[in-house]
Amino acid sequence: MQINLITGISGSGKSVALRAFEDAGYDCVDNLPVSLVENLIATLESEHSERVAVAIDARRGQSIADLPLILEHLKRSHEVRVVFLNADTNTLVQRFSETRRRHPLSGKDDQFPAATLIEAIDKERGLLEPLRAQAHSIDTSNLPAHALRAWIQDLLKDKPLGLTVVFESFGFKKGLPSEADVVFDVRCLPNPHYDKVLRPLTGNDQAVQAFLEKIPEVRGMQEDITQFIDKWLPHYIADGRSYLTVAIGCTGGQHRSVYLVNQISRYFRAQSALTNYPINFLNRHRELDSIPATTT
Repeated sequence: MQINLITGISGSGKSVALRAFEDAGYDCVDNLPVSLVENLIATLESEHSERVAVAIDARRGQSIADLPLILEHLKRSHEVRVVFLNADTNTLVQRFSETRRRHPLSGKDDQFPAATLIEAIDKERGLLEPLRAQAHSIDTSNLPAHALRAWIQDLLKDKPLGLTVVFESFGFKKGLPSEADVVFDVRCLPNPHYDKVLRPLTGNDQAVQAFLEKIPEVRGMQEDITQFIDKWLPHYIADGRSYLTVAIGCTGGQHRSVYLVNQISRYFRAQSALTNYPINFLNRHRELDSIPATTT
């Protein structure tokens, strides 16, 4: 059975992610108590269910600490993937303010009550840290709901087994992606932004690609990043990782980083067929994916 556990910080988008799994045909259960996880899986297995997504948060308090061990037991017989949704504290505070919802941990602990929203968020981060360390993490701070759904749908296209390598472009002016494992700064490269014709375009456009591919420094940066990942990828696999996020950042996350993510991920997809490693490669463009879809 393919088991997907959706967890993370309250307000980071777990409901949106769960609906994406539901739309993909998964049996979905929201807010399941930790003590019932194994019973649920046993029941679904007896009903010949093949794919399930379960959303669990920290509102059950300390019982969440039992979840890593439960997941280890389930991994002996099933394919298990943990998707952890995160966001920075300022974004979470703004979302709770807009929705006027109460944080699930507010006032839950009689001995150490979370008196403020920020205290509740900090307490939740501490409870969920053991899960975050073994999960595929997605930072939704600058990500609208439609982009999160698209990222989940993209994740579901690949098999949950083996290593999933995510190449993600981003803009430094909006901060580092919190889920990044390896970060490359390409702001030293010539910037198409200063060309009035190229400024409104992105690294996905032919004109920007033609501009960048002629620059020796861009080719050199692409080769260096590719060689670094190529050299160390077997070591990340040997380390037992399930997910590796390689973030490439320029100033705005629109031109240079997008171009390099596309080029480098294309190389590794072509090479993956020649290796014996079960590796999935995903593309993400944080700033471009954050632009709301338009209708005509």
